[in-house]
Amino acid sequence: MSFFPANAITDFLPASRSVDRSKRDEAVEAEVLSLFDQLRPRLLRYTLSFSLSVQDSEDVVQEAFLALFRHLHAAGSRTNLQAWLYRVTHNLALKRRMANQRIDCTADVDVTVIERTEDPNLSPEQQLLFQDRQAGLMAIVRALPEQDERCLRLRAEGLKYREIADVLGISLGGVSVSLNRSLDRLRRGDRG
Repeated sequence: MSFFPANAITDFLPASRSVDRSKRDEAVEAEVLSLFDQLRPRLLRYTLSFSLSVQDSEDVVQEAFLALFRHLHAAGSRTNLQAWLYRVTHNLALKRRMANQRIDCTADVDVTVIERTEDPNLSPEQQLLFQDRQAGLMAIVRALPEQDERCLRLRAEGLKYREIADVLGISLGGVSVSLNRSLDRLRRGDRG
């Protein structure tokens, strides 16, 4: 099931074209909707890491997909659309967070609350230990410098080093150093 409004994409076409869209327009719309279904949960998780409310995060993700539709409709580059979407989502989320900070209404959303899963095979004691470990690791992640946390979250979403570098606008070496530093802190904290 798609959470993308069915007419959201067609609303951006000129009125004369929306009635009689070409096959190309239909193919672009189908491609964007397919990417929306595939990447929406991951992009939403990523935007929530900016301490945006769920509603603001949903808005940012939809804005990113509308931007993708406009980009593809204008025959923009199709090279690595996943990284393109993450970069646009990243920039939109930063803008939304700055706007929220200006009006002093930032929301502190904990991503772990949204995706809490419990293994029914664990005993209550094991579940408690798992939750404590998870809370400790999340505390370490939240304490990381912002760039390190962004690199780690993007890597956890499956992006490659070059894609992370493109999204965050840093060098490939910067991504590597940041991820190594973050993973080292997580390993040390997990042993702790």
